Amino acid sequence: MYTAQGKINRDALLEQHLPAVRRQALVLQVKLPSGVDLDDLIQAGTLGLLDALQRFDPNAGASFSTFASQRIRGAMIDELRTRDWLPRSVRRSARAVEQQLYRLEQRLGRPAGEREIAAEMGMELEEYRQLLNDTNNGHLLPYEELVAESGEPEAGADGPLSPFAALLDREQRERLVEAIEALPEREKLLMALYYQEELNLKEIGAVLGVTESRVCQLHSQAVKRLRAKLAAD
Repeated sequence: MYTAQGKINRDALLEQHLPAVRRQALVLQVKLPSGVDLDDLIQAGTLGLLDALQRFDPNAGASFSTFASQRIRGAMIDELRTRDWLPRSVRRSARAVEQQLYRLEQRLGRPAGEREIAAEMGMELEEYRQLLNDTNNGHLLPYEELVAESGEPEAGADGPLSPFAALLDREQRERLVEAIEALPEREKLLMALYYQEELNLKEIGAVLGVTESRVCQLHSQAVKRLRAKLAAD
């Protein structure tokens, strides 16, 4: 959209893309703890859209819609990362699970079962499952967790990803896909239902024949397997 003088009509672009902010916020909210406020996500996304309007370079090759979508989502993720979801003690326990899980599965040569993981941790099964529940509230998407740890490729100030950053981004995603393929079948199905089909916890529980709480536990365990694998790689 351009003005009569051939310049980008920023007001028109803002009005056109504001509904996209709400759509992205709704998509993200269903994957997050219930305490996350939709308005907070929308506010962060709106700031991302305004930032996109300031930084967009029509000569860089990317469309404004693509560029704005990246900035909107990035702003929402940044907002979520500023929140301290979990006590430090729980975070330490989550890291310990990942480390023990990786060592156990390396020793077994296969995905470890819950009872095996609990025994490796020196915990009763129900104690381990409670830890899974506690730490599940701190997770976003597996990919977001991955890039938060290893460094997220970012768009430059004046345009989209650099060739190197784009390559790194693609390699990270390929590693993630490989790690998901190595999950136990039940956890792999859960991840597909959650992140690809975008079912909510209740719907996934109906498919798997388990409670919502159990879905949270399985999701938390699957993410820990992925993080352990990706960190080792």
